[in-house]
Amino acid sequence: MIKVTLLFPILNEIDGIKAFLPRIKNEWVDEIVFIDGGSTDGSYEHVRDLGYKIVRQEVPGITHAYQEVLAHVTGDAVVSFSLDGNSIPELIPVVVAKMREGWDMVIVSRYLDGAKSDDDDWLTAFGNWMFTRIVNVSFGGRYSDALVMFRGWRKDIIKSFPPFIPLVGIELLLSIRCAKQKLKVAEIPGDEPRRLGGVRKMRPFLTGSNLVFLILRELVYW
Repeated sequence: MIKVTLLFPILNEIDGIKAFLPRIKNEWVDEIVFIDGGSTDGSYEHVRDLGYKIVRQEVPGITHAYQEVLAHVTGDAVVSFSLDGNSIPELIPVVVAKMREGWDMVIVSRYLDGAKSDDDDWLTAFGNWMFTRIVNVSFGGRYSDALVMFRGWRKDIIKSFPPFIPLVGIELLLSIRCAKQKLKVAEIPGDEPRRLGGVRKMRPFLTGSNLVFLILRELVYW
């Protein structure tokens, strides 16, 4: 049976950590790891004092966070989860069970079988649809949600990062690599509640330009 690591990328998520971490059971996974992007609200200290493994990120950007933390992850598979309130903790064991069935990636889709996003506005909803469509057409994917963070994935899918790493786009990179390698991908429905505390870190136009660059690199590089 594969070993599964639950990964929490955090940056000033103290409200979400206090609200959602008590709902997450250690026995759901084999390992829990945090990667902190430079929190100044006490998130790092709170997690450290609870005894969890937490890594300080050196280079800014969520994609760099994944690149840095993978060396500290001992699981064969990773479940990435947002503690900002946008993800439902009780779906974690469902994702773990699907990964242990033999799927290469399991996506908790905000747009499948009646699931919905309460955090979307018209611009983010359009962007999610557009980039998912591009991945499906350009790389042969069959996704309803190519961008969501909440997903399980085999660690060896990302054998190499692009030479120039965008600040964002790890989820899109995973979706593209799975489509290109024709790996086994499952989607399960899962609502996206409104975030709890803090502010949205995603900047639509900056994020969009990074995703376009990543798609172009994947088309010609790997």
